[in-house]
Order: sequence, then structure tokens, then C-alpha cells
Amino acid sequence: MITFHVITLFPESLLSYLEASIVRRAGEKGLIAVKCYNPRDYVVLPKGKKANYADRRVDNRPYGGGPGMVIEAMPVVKAIEDAVGKKLKTAASKKKVKILFFSPGGKQFSNVAADSFKGYSDIVLISGRYEGIDARVNKIFKTEALSVGPYTLTGGELPAMIVIDAVTRRLPGALGHDSSIEELRIASSDVYTRPEMIEYKGKKYKVPKILLTGHHAKIDEWKLKGKK
Repeated sequence: MITFHVITLFPESLLSYLEASIVRRAGEKGLIAVKCYNPRDYVVLPKGKKANYADRRVDNRPYGGGPGMVIEAMPVVKAIEDAVGKKLKTAASKKKVKILFFSPGGKQFSNVAADSFKGYSDIVLISGRYEGIDARVNKIFKTEALSVGPYTLTGGELPAMIVIDAVTRRLPGALGHDSSIEELRIASSDVYTRPEMIEYKGKKYKVPKILLTGHHAKIDEWKLKGKK
């Protein structure tokens, strides 16, 4: 089983997706688990003081000036420690832990990367916000920077869900049929289902005849042409 540990200020933003479709079923089958850790819960308060929202703020002004706010290091460090700290104490268990943070300048995420992540027991996904997270977090844990595309997002929650989905669907038993993994089968970008013909605004749209022949070799050849 792979446990995904998501470090996020907005855990509620992941809930609806995690409770849907393949990801939810994979969790029910015991193939994955997803746990969220809010850095606000790891702010150290004076003894006996009851926390209010201001006390649980984790963002602060950046050294050197600049716009926006930066998430402080220690609440994130403590969240990661809570998630996988025990497993980082021995060399053997540490090898099974992957700690990622999201950055447009990071290594491009791909199916190859998703495949490689299947070998880990614990994957920590650090989801930044605002102007980012204090860089000392990455130095402490020697994290790996990952990018889900050449663009900037408001936070790391969407990238975290992308990684969870892409890795999960590649686990044996996650899909109805393991052959459903796209790059392991012959597939076309164009797919069709019943009925054989539909009509819209007076024009008829039919399924390509080759798909109705039952000639699998020719159908595969047609699909391969469609992928080029």
C-alpha cells in the first residue's frame, strides 16, 4: 500500500476528488491511503494559551523584500515529521519514502515518474501557497522538486491530486482491468460508442466503418494511425 501524505493549508480542497471514482475505490481496496496535515496545526503556542486564528497563521513577510507572504519553515517541518519522521530514522525505511514539493521549475511529472513512484510506501506531497514555502524545508529533507506543467497555479493541491491519481491508476487492481492503462494498450484519441449514428442539426454523424467490422488487426492499425 502507498500512503500519500499531503501537507496543505486547505485539506478540504482535496476531499471531493478523493471521495470519487478510482481514487476512492483504490482506498477501499487498501491499495492507497491519503492523509492531510495542516501546518496551522503545528504552530507552537505559549503554554496554556488558547489558539485563535491569528496565533495559527503560518505566513510571514519574505526576507529581502518582495510581494506576498511566505509560509514559515517550522510548521511545515513539524507536519512532515509527524507524517514520516519515524520512517526517516533508519536507512532501510527511509529508502521507501519520497518527499516532493511542487515548482514550475521542477522535474516534469510524467507516466515514467508515476511508475517509479509505485515503489515507495510513503509519498509526501508538499503543497505550497502564496509566494511559496521557506526554502529551508527543502534543505532539511532534501526534497525533490516536481512540476506538473509549464505554468503557475495558486497552490499545490491540484498538482498533489494529479500525482495521487496518476500513481494510483497504475497500481495493480486499481482499474477494472490493468490493460486500461493507456500507454499499455492500443488506443486512439477518437473513441465511439452506441448508437452507430447520431443526427445533429440535420447532419448525420456515423461511427467509422472499420470499427464495425470486428477485424481486430485492421482496427488496431486504424487506432495506431490515429495516435500519430
